[in-house]
Amino acid sequence: MERNILKAVAVRGFAVVLVAGLAWQAGAQDAKTPYPKMAPVDQYMMERSAEIALARSAAPESISRDAEVMVMGPHGYEIAAKGKNGFVCMVERGWTAGVDDPVFWNPKIRGPICFNPPAARFNVPITVKKTELVLAGRSKEQMAEAIKTAFDKKELPAMGPGAMCYMLSKQGVLNDQGGNWHPHLMFFVPDTDPEAWGAGLAGSPVVVGVKDTLDRFTLFMIPVGHWSDGTAASAGDH
Repeated sequence: MERNILKAVAVRGFAVVLVAGLAWQAGAQDAKTPYPKMAPVDQYMMERSAEIALARSAAPESISRDAEVMVMGPHGYEIAAKGKNGFVCMVERGWTAGVDDPVFWNPKIRGPICFNPPAARFNVPITVKKTELVLAGRSKEQMAEAIKTAFDKKELPAMGPGAMCYMLSKQGVLNDQGGNWHPHLMFFVPDTDPEAWGAGLAGSPVVVGVKDTLDRFTLFMIPVGHWSDGTAASAGDH
């Protein structure tokens, strides 16, 4: 796997990894932003049962069957299925990417993700807050400022130890070019230099390490060999 085909973008308090090839990156520098503003809200919506199923596909069934599931309604996320193991599964949209990322308003983005209990306590409130702000008509700059203010006022939780998530769904759409990319785990730690984990170095299984200054954590990503349904990921999966 070549490190230079990866583009990691930390998402709200959760994180979404958006994968793109070098050709796309070069084209994006020359072309106008393909999604300069928010599309009509209905383009970001999903049929409820389909969103529940997609959210659960982020993790193995042994985890997701007892997880809480949240789906996006017209005003924000709501609980669609109560859980009993502390995990939370949901489908993230493009505005969980960095505010300068060209996919921020991409209505096709669907990022199935399942957070373990420590990540759910930290990441989910941030995603919920960002989504409420966006659906209320805030610009991405206004959203970012509101998140910063909420952290400063301690209205959003501080990160605890042990936060991680699963992104093992075959059905995810993480960008226009890369589709679901490759099954992977993500780990969230307080402000940490990626070099401390050997992220991105030749031969390191930690292919990405990136600081999210808005959401105040560092994300580390590790690809794994199987999708949530147990099938093997081939070298061609991207």
